[in-house]
Amino acid sequence: MRNIFIFGIACLGCAMPTEMWAQTVVSSPSSSTQAAAPLDYANAKPVPGRLSNSAPSSQIDPAALQKLHSSPGFVPGADAQSGNTGKFSSVQLAPPIDLTKTASPQAGVSPQQYGTAGQPFSTVRVDATLTSDHKDPTQLYYPFRAIGKLFFKISGTSYVCSASLIKPGVIVTAAHCVANYGKNQLYSNWQFAPAYYNGTAPYGIFTSKQMYVLNKYLNGTDSCYQSGVICPDDVAVIVLNKNTQGYLPGQLTGYLGYGWNGWGFNSSGQSLITQVGYPVALDGGALEERNDSQGYVSTTYSGNTIIGSLETGGSSGGPWTNNLGVNPTLNGISFGTYSNTNYVVGVTSWGFNNAAVKQQGASPFTSGNIVSLVNSACAANAAYC
Repeated sequence: MRNIFIFGIACLGCAMPTEMWAQTVVSSPSSSTQAAAPLDYANAKPVPGRLSNSAPSSQIDPAALQKLHSSPGFVPGADAQSGNTGKFSSVQLAPPIDLTKTASPQAGVSPQQYGTAGQPFSTVRVDATLTSDHKDPTQLYYPFRAIGKLFFKISGTSYVCSASLIKPGVIVTAAHCVANYGKNQLYSNWQFAPAYYNGTAPYGIFTSKQMYVLNKYLNGTDSCYQSGVICPDDVAVIVLNKNTQGYLPGQLTGYLGYGWNGWGFNSSGQSLITQVGYPVALDGGALEERNDSQGYVSTTYSGNTIIGSLETGGSSGGPWTNNLGVNPTLNGISFGTYSNTNYVVGVTSWGFNNAAVKQQGASPFTSGNIVSLVNSACAANAAYC
């Protein structure tokens, strides 16, 4: 029996599959709750407590690799339905910031960065420079528009994470963006703004219907390293309500695919990862940021994947993807293994207390976490999947 915790007003009185463990929670992100406890979008804080005190590891775990490659699987994503992509419901959530004051010089080609861990990466804005012939932010195009900011409440204070759509009405994020590890404490009032751009939610904001997280994460029995900081199952999914026009967010933006059990990793436990999110230390958290690095599976860190990264708090829950973008048409050459585009294989989970290290980690997507969570969410909310 899989232990999955379900949170949401829609669960009250509804029939649940026998393999689920459910518990009713009084608090729910209904419209009345939001009115009573509005979110402070402009001053939302990054979720706390996801920093490791230990030195980084560069070891690869053969046992973890064997587990990851036992039976890889995937579910594809899709672009928005034809005719829906222009249906914007733009909402101003916060005052825009002056991006010219936060921009870095863009002269010439910059070399890859790396921190004291020595793992190279490249971190840049998702957006190309806006000009007279390029007036729309790049993140308004698929697949980037399927990624956004996730706002929520912890004890009355507004916080922010990142998340991505993996079904028309389902987002994936980190479990620590929905619950306090080992404390049986759930947060509240989740709201998702796909393609959030400098204070504006171009597709509107979508409230939460139900939240799903593994019970072993909630009650603290997950086999985590360093007291719940680095976990094998720091993954959660949230089912979102339709907007006032009757659309699910993925119908307007499209949604990403997802892979598990080592999908996208070679036999040495390596994968080229594109991490996307809204770290508050980069452009004030106003823009979607992209980070590219080769990831590896670590012996020390609960089988987590480690990448070099400049991203910080606020990026939690953002997708770690394989082949983000649109495949080219080939002539005289063939694709390599795992060539499918826009697959999420993990979400940003933790970093190091020492900012000079410049590495982050993600729980691996497995049949025991992402597959169980999505299947449970879709069994109870088929029309949202």
